[in-house]
Amino acid sequence: MKTESRKGLPKLRRLRRSELPVETVALARFLIGKYLVHESREGRLSGRIVETEAYVVGDAAAHSYRGMTPRNRSLFLDRGHAYVYFIYGNWYCFNVSSETAGVGAGILIRALEPVEGNEIMKRRRPHAELHRLASGPGCLATAFGIDRRLDGLDLCGKEELWLGRASGGSSQFDIGNSVRIGITKEAHRKLRFYERGSPSVSGAAHLKA
Repeated sequence: MKTESRKGLPKLRRLRRSELPVETVALARFLIGKYLVHESREGRLSGRIVETEAYVVGDAAAHSYRGMTPRNRSLFLDRGHAYVYFIYGNWYCFNVSSETAGVGAGILIRALEPVEGNEIMKRRRPHAELHRLASGPGCLATAFGIDRRLDGLDLCGKEELWLGRASGGSSQFDIGNSVRIGITKEAHRKLRFYERGSPSVSGAAHLKA
């Protein structure tokens, strides 16, 4: 696990929209090994993305399936914008829009390996082990302080929440592929991607092999 002390933190730069693949599945794979950063009021938090799920155009499990609404409009923004929704009356989930403007599709960010701001995350999830602080969509949003206030933010711009990559870091990861977790519609589709060997990946053991 690549959790580092402040002195040894990776040098991150913001991803440019031109670097993001213009296709949902390709972007879901591309985001493995990239970083999510939140310049929050309490301090800076960062984590390396180790698990994603793609919700493609025409996907009955996607929030965009029945068209644009006030709630899901961020899914129809150009790729690289935040879509945040509330679920089960308890959790927020963080997604990245993934197609061109006007086309509804997105990627659920399921898990991060904590890198920076671990003490802040621990205050928000006091009973979680370090590698589980941001493991699972609801846990991730809680640990990172993500809520509907951040819905629609440009993750490639100069906002408080952004996507990044490590300068000079390796982009080669052993990426696994499986069915998605916790859905009933189109549950057979293998649209979940994860870094094999990461202790922060969520789901049952057979979904991490």
